[in-house]
Amino acid sequence: MLLAGSPCRPAGLEEYRGCGARRGGEDTGVKVPQQLGKGPSSFIPLGEILQEGVESSLRQLLIEAFVSAGRVDNITMVMGLHPQYLSSFWKTQYLLLRMDGPLPYHKRHYIAIMAAARHQCSYLVGLHMEEFLRVGGNPAWLQGLHCAPQKLRNLNEINKLLAHRPWLVTKEHIEALLKTGENSWSLAELVQALVLLTHYHSLASFVFGCGINPEEDQDGGHGCWPPSPHSDSSPASDDSMGGSGGKDAMQEVEVLMARMKLLQESQLEEEGVTQEEMATRFELEKTESLLVAPSDIADHSLQSNVLCFVEDPEFSYKDFTRRGEQAPPTFHAQDYTWEDHGYSLINRLYPDVGQLLDEKFQVVYNLTYNTIAMHCGVDTSMLRRAIWNYVHCVFGIRYDDYDYGEVNQLLERSLKVYIKTVACYPEKTTKRMYTQFWRHFKHSEKVHINLLLLEARMQAALLYALRAVTRYMT
Repeated sequence: MLLAGSPCRPAGLEEYRGCGARRGGEDTGVKVPQQLGKGPSSFIPLGEILQEGVESSLRQLLIEAFVSAGRVDNITMVMGLHPQYLSSFWKTQYLLLRMDGPLPYHKRHYIAIMAAARHQCSYLVGLHMEEFLRVGGNPAWLQGLHCAPQKLRNLNEINKLLAHRPWLVTKEHIEALLKTGENSWSLAELVQALVLLTHYHSLASFVFGCGINPEEDQDGGHGCWPPSPHSDSSPASDDSMGGSGGKDAMQEVEVLMARMKLLQESQLEEEGVTQEEMATRFELEKTESLLVAPSDIADHSLQSNVLCFVEDPEFSYKDFTRRGEQAPPTFHAQDYTWEDHGYSLINRLYPDVGQLLDEKFQVVYNLTYNTIAMHCGVDTSMLRRAIWNYVHCVFGIRYDDYDYGEVNQLLERSLKVYIKTVACYPEKTTKRMYTQFWRHFKHSEKVHINLLLLEARMQAALLYALRAVTRYMT
């Protein structure tokens, strides 16, 4: 699916350690736990990150990141396994945070803090607290949401819904924020805020899904996981993924290859599945997703630097539909699409960002190296679509022209558990979940899955939010 080879090493460990805003803990007095001093990710060996992507374009991106932000952060290092995507991501985030827009810079960072706090992601909360102060934000606001202006506090409800149950967002939520008064939002401001919220909810998924380590100058190594007796946050093995799992892992690859081939052949032979059958398969997949949950979920005690930005911390993802409960209606993708509706609405109210978001969605959806594990020359479009559509399925979005039977054929249970956890409650992700699926695949392929998750999740939440804005406007 992803990178076919391992080119020459672009930088040594010393160069990597020098990329941060400061050098290691020995220079700053900050104690960095040994297990977290091994690179950007506790799931991926440092050597894998430094060896994989070395094009001059990646080097240029890392230089630009350093010049712009004063550091090459751990997210950038891991995303650098896919330079084409990193370029698109970086341009979008740069526009959201640093270019002209309706919202002042300090409020953008505060909104990022609010979004990341919903998923207990102290890594992102910490980064944006620093940035908030750097651009002149009032330090008193960082004492907690209760110290922020009422206008920002009014975002709390829609932040909560977009993070956990975006299908509940209605035009009434939009109307409440836009109503006249001293704390009202303009439509342009609100659209920028909605993009920021969904961007950072999804980025929190990436942070947890890839086991992103704290930066060396962050507080002592608590950047990713809240304390949890069940979280396996040990450093990633120094061996490549290819060496783990033995014959069973090899067999997983061959089974997946065979199923893809069979599905491709059957698509050529069959005249098509009836609409009724397609609807039944979607409902079946949606219902089965209720049973897909990590077995080692534990209660997490929120850290103080996160808790103060969260109201109603018990509110979390709830399965889109449960037996015996009144389920919200399925969101039929063709009724409100990104291409025909969301894109034009954002571009009208927040110029340029719609174009960059569209490019980012397209890049990740079409990103392929035509490889799967040790196989080359493979068409992976079917697999990428299954992952994307499964993420949308757990958020209640259905593509009427898609056969959801493919999801069951291509995504084995441990992968479904991982996808649903990272997309819906990323703070509960463990290293065990990461290692249990696709045991013979490269780390870069697992990062690719996380990029698909990030963007599919962001698009799903944006579609619900923008549909509500459209309904308010009409």
